[in-house]
Amino acid sequence: MGNIVGASVRRVDAVEKVTGRARYAGDLVVPGMVHGKILRSPLPHARIARIETAEADRVPGVVAVLTGKDLADIDPYYGHAMRDRPVVAIDRVRFAGEPVAAVAAADEATAADALRRIQVEYEELPPVTTLAAALAEGAPRLHERMGKPGLFHGLGELKPQPGNICYHCRIERGEVEAGFREAEVVVEGEYTFPAVYQYAMEPHTVIAHYTADGLTVWACCQHPYLVRAELAALYGLPIHAVRIIVPFIGGGFGSKSYTKLEPITVALARKAGRPVRIALAIEEAMVTTRRHNMRCWMRTGARRDGTLLANESKIWLDTGAYADNGPRVAATAADAAGGPYAYPHLRTDCWAVYTNTAPSGSYRAFGTTHLVWINDLQLDEIARRIGMDPVELRRRNLVRPGGELRPGKKKLDADLVGDVEKASAAVGWDAPRPAHGGRGVACGLLAAGANPVATATIRMQADGRALLFVSSGELGQGSRTVFSQIAAQELALPLDRILVAGPDTLFTPYDRSTGASRSTTVMGAAVQRAAVQVRDQLIAIASRQWGLPPRALQVRDGAVRHETEALPYPDLIRNHFGMVGGELDGHGAVRPESGTGSYAEGPVFWEVSVGAAEVTVDPETGVVRVRKLATVADVGKAINPSLVEAQDEGASIQGLGNALFEEMTYRDGQLLTNSLVDYRVPTFGDVPDHMESILVENADGPGPYGAKGVGEGALAAIPGAVATALADAGIPMTELPLTPERVWRALRAAKASRQP
Repeated sequence: MGNIVGASVRRVDAVEKVTGRARYAGDLVVPGMVHGKILRSPLPHARIARIETAEADRVPGVVAVLTGKDLADIDPYYGHAMRDRPVVAIDRVRFAGEPVAAVAAADEATAADALRRIQVEYEELPPVTTLAAALAEGAPRLHERMGKPGLFHGLGELKPQPGNICYHCRIERGEVEAGFREAEVVVEGEYTFPAVYQYAMEPHTVIAHYTADGLTVWACCQHPYLVRAELAALYGLPIHAVRIIVPFIGGGFGSKSYTKLEPITVALARKAGRPVRIALAIEEAMVTTRRHNMRCWMRTGARRDGTLLANESKIWLDTGAYADNGPRVAATAADAAGGPYAYPHLRTDCWAVYTNTAPSGSYRAFGTTHLVWINDLQLDEIARRIGMDPVELRRRNLVRPGGELRPGKKKLDADLVGDVEKASAAVGWDAPRPAHGGRGVACGLLAAGANPVATATIRMQADGRALLFVSSGELGQGSRTVFSQIAAQELALPLDRILVAGPDTLFTPYDRSTGASRSTTVMGAAVQRAAVQVRDQLIAIASRQWGLPPRALQVRDGAVRHETEALPYPDLIRNHFGMVGGELDGHGAVRPESGTGSYAEGPVFWEVSVGAAEVTVDPETGVVRVRKLATVADVGKAINPSLVEAQDEGASIQGLGNALFEEMTYRDGQLLTNSLVDYRVPTFGDVPDHMESILVENADGPGPYGAKGVGEGALAAIPGAVATALADAGIPMTELPLTPERVWRALRAAKASRQP
């Protein structure tokens, strides 16, 4: 790597204590670094007739101006599922906000001045900015041919689709039509879910340094090894010549999954010959990634005794101008549509659809959040029609532990009936309903864990401290604390003697990704195995020194012990090497075929999504107030209960935003709600009067000590719990968010229908 390895930067040390001060990509300063700004298209669909950059190039302080012509020596398309997104627009823009050019300059003000001097001539093309427009017969096609498959999409063979369809997924069992013929009660409806922004407090920020020796990137990304592979492929570099360093990340929620800002920053640094930093403003981040908006048609059939017979869904997800992670979201949504219920007959079709809007990607609990509320609304309507309590209906139809959820998938590893009973009881299910209010319950599952591939390394130092190397990112979820706890438990060390290195692909070992609630379960298992290797070495050294069998020894309080004798770790290491110095290394790995098969079938685990709510409605204004909220964190083992509760509470509040007011509003392809003034996120004023996170620990997970992941399920449950509570109050809604205006209009329509 030459001079890149020795590049001096102002950053947190490679090894950090759990309690160390956080540093972010925005804090870093690389010698010679200049600042980058992006020129974005004002139009949703247009051909680029001409770009003139001469005036911008002449601005004092400008180092480089990048356009599509600078990418002629590479294949300039990237993307996780499909490589269909250009680094900058080549000859056509497909959404308002798409990068058309970029400038690197001595400071941001100079770069912004240069952007204003770039002249772009567009030829407008007919846009398709909604699902209906994109699916209409004869609609203009956004992509004439399918992009090359992404490097790690994990979706099997990707096939070309007709029109503006990006991807199609079907799940089917039984004979759906026969099931509906047998049904005595059928509920059917159309539902819509809005585009939502993954607002994280730290915006996307990347620094890239491209030299003849290779490429170093400092990025707030969730998947450093996947970003490394994609950048290497994009710029024709060997893997070893690309280094990704990830400082602390100021929140992600999926917005920093896979490759986002890195390709354009690298391209600008390549042309500038200098390190380049690009930091996005909120309005820029909002046209970089978002949650898919959706239209769904669903019908559910049951007998009058409450037995569920059939479920059919047709789902259309707006993936925006480029695929990003849309195919995976579509596959997950299709998987979630039938819920955790024992339908003998099930058919789901889900399409990801291209439109001339900003690309959609991962968002915490994607797919499941889109569908759980719809399934729950239909189950509650069935319960009302047959006169059955909604909890009882779920009790009769939920899949039991060890039961099959999907053909060929992992059997259920949770007690969902118990979880639903706990959540509903926590909001006073059987008590009288509040005036102008109701109660609701939601239940779903997320196929969690992603690809179970992770590695960890522990180095026991001569002084008995342990250095832990992992490539899982710290996004604020507390993963470094949990990893330290696992290592400390296995090595019998106090927590402050475990030091954790942040992700750096030059030093920290491979991890597939940080996301899908997988870190504690998958990386945690790798950490545990690495620690056990070190512990076994310590015991073996003591066994030889004492002439005792290893089974007679144990580790406790930083020493190997036998009865009343103890050998502290530093003494063991000194005796082993015959000098003061040396260290012991342990390596732990998780892969699909490892262990006893718990990682061999997908998903790694089923993350429970169970919640209940009590709401009241102001009949004059339509304002919905969530009074009580309960969620279940069915985690197998809570290694750090405080962090589990914090994750669940944060997800719950985020779920309230999705349910009640968050919505990205477009007009003719232009994002109208492009600031935190126009786009509202939850505040402390939205927190319910009573909020509870219920921990369930059945040690039924594949992770350390029986752990399973947490942090997404609560979010997916909240829109369903709130929507069913509102329906219980006599106001069934089929469109999210449940804004005061929509609820008020529904109240007026219901009142009008009752009048003679």
